[in-house]
Amino acid sequence: MPCAGKNSWPELVGAKGREAERKVESENDLVEAVIVKEGSFVTQDYRCDRVRIWVDRHGTVTRVPTIG
Repeated sequence: MPCAGKNSWPELVGAKGREAERKVESENDLVEAVIVKEGSFVTQDYRCDRVRIWVDRHGTVTRVPTIG
């Protein structure tokens, strides 16, 4: 079963993490955006209520935020 609502935000690559977090949560109120620093270990479970926002040491988004 696919997840409800918008599920990918390619336009946020290069944006600041906190800005991306606000945009994701405003465009899909079914998800919680979580900022994660590159190199961090994360669980591999797939969740329709989570969007990971990967940022570099400067807080800049490095990957396309997607549901999962």
